[in-house]
Amino acid sequence: MALDKITQVAGRGVFVPGADIDTDRIIPARFMKCVTFDGLGEFAFYDVRFDPTTGEKTSHPLNDPRFDGATILLAGVNFGCGSSREHAPQSLSKYGFKAVIAESFAEIFFGNSTTLGMPCVTLPHDAIAQLRAAVEADPATEITIDLEAKQVRSSAGHEFALSIPESARDALVSGRWDPIQELIDHSPQIEAVAEKLHYV
Repeated sequence: MALDKITQVAGRGVFVPGADIDTDRIIPARFMKCVTFDGLGEFAFYDVRFDPTTGEKTSHPLNDPRFDGATILLAGVNFGCGSSREHAPQSLSKYGFKAVIAESFAEIFFGNSTTLGMPCVTLPHDAIAQLRAAVEADPATEITIDLEAKQVRSSAGHEFALSIPESARDALVSGRWDPIQELIDHSPQIEAVAEKLHYV
């Protein structure tokens, strides 16, 4: 099964405030007992979305009905730092996010996101501030991440040059972002080579 070529991601955005948002804040460790990643989405940002004493919803942006259905997460510096748990990008993906725009990313989080086909691109602080202001003024504002043109655009008239490591960009736009699926797709060739090896 060939992977989809991810050249653009478009959708409504939501800004999650804070620098150095780590993977334990994205998905608390106690929710990582699952055998598969199914169902992790409901626990994304759980400890900041719900009051630990009352269990009531907080004023976190993901609880704001204006941002229901947002698929592009806007964030600050060093997003996804902390442990290397792949449950963090998985929970965001299961929640419904298709891409993340931040000022910078932790390297392992970035890699784990790329292998899910969830682009993580960087913009300067001022550019993210402008996008935040646009989506908070009008949550219907659509943001487009164009990996081919290396741009982030919005329906409010913004246009910014994005940054992403070329190896990740190439993997996404060429449909080679999941190395496991690539191995599965090329299993006949792998078996043919294995048959020629005397030690297999």
